[in-house]
Amino acid sequence: MSKATKRTATTRTDGTPRCFGYARVSTERQSNEGHSLGDQESRIRGYAQSAGLTLTGMFVEAGVSGGKRLSLRPKGAELLATLRPGDHVVATKLDRCFRSACDALNVAEDFRSKGIHLHLLDIGGDVTGNGVAKLVFNILAAVAEMERGRISERVRSVKQHRREAGYFTGGHVARGFNVTEDGKLVADDRWQECLNAMKTMRAEGMTYRAIATEVGEQYEMTLDHSTVFRVLNGKREQDTVAA
Repeated sequence: MSKATKRTATTRTDGTPRCFGYARVSTERQSNEGHSLGDQESRIRGYAQSAGLTLTGMFVEAGVSGGKRLSLRPKGAELLATLRPGDHVVATKLDRCFRSACDALNVAEDFRSKGIHLHLLDIGGDVTGNGVAKLVFNILAAVAEMERGRISERVRSVKQHRREAGYFTGGHVARGFNVTEDGKLVADDRWQECLNAMKTMRAEGMTYRAIATEVGEQYEMTLDHSTVFRVLNGKREQDTVAA
């Protein structure tokens, strides 16, 4: 590769390094309303200008969860495929780019080995540069991962509490149950009638497969024998809650 060819791969036509901004919001609401995207881009442009860089392009990830690694996000993957040695990447915050400390550190190390500069505004600039910036970056990456873990734990705790209180917490509503306006998961009268009939059939010695067939004929409900078994033996959480 000639020196001239190498120069165009790592710099703009005016001789300055290529610089790319990366912005992300998590929810569709933020994506549709443009909440925070405009602010991120404005701050990225301001930083680039103050650092003597000119943005070559912006990669905007709208409505994409931070739970995905940068390489698995549509625009993140496109950004990584675009980068060349000598390029600069600018983002407003650590958690805009990375899902975990491991992800952040791996990408940063890969950038350093390729001569790519990563600038994070909430840390103070180029985290692929001197030792102090690298240390701060490592600490904050670990803190961000810990905070994300705490948030996930709080969400799981709230869902568990609501589930135990009989509220629907998402997913598929089991057959024979309805969700009330206030979010309660309740069994409907027709299902209770069917459930009582199944209990009677079982007490009379009918097999689970035969009960499933009978329910289909009498109540026009399609159940397989394994579902009948779970219902009659208390293996389905919804029946326990409804009781």
